[in-house]
Amino acid sequence: MSGLFPDHIRSFLTDERFATIATTDPDGAPHQAVVWYTVDGDEIVINSAVGRRWPTDLLRDQRISMAVIDAADGYRWVGVVGTVHAITDQTTAQADIAAMAWRYPNDGAGDVERTIDRFERQERITFRIRPTAIHDHLD
Repeated sequence: MSGLFPDHIRSFLTDERFATIATTDPDGAPHQAVVWYTVDGDEIVINSAVGRRWPTDLLRDQRISMAVIDAADGYRWVGVVGTVHAITDQTTAQADIAAMAWRYPNDGAGDVERTIDRFERQERITFRIRPTAIHDHLD
């Protein structure tokens, strides 16, 4: 086992996959969004433009859950429940989204560089998820 994530879960999460996150709106209703993510040590890193609904939810209520599904076999997935720590420093937030743009390339380096350029014009926020529970359905 490598840190908080067992090896088989870490391996699954570090493959290129999308995550669905769930946050809580001010009225208590759940809100879901599909996001890019990376794994950094024992944390999962997500990033957004400031002002979107789910980051606003997380700034108010730090609880989050997420599911990462195997696109080839939707019955294989990992779930994570945890809390987030927000990072508003633009140097850090921009570096985080740039790393994710390289992790999730479109059609080659040219597109990644255009994507990063577009993100640099946005105010970004990073959230580091510290899991409190991890469960998998990988068997």
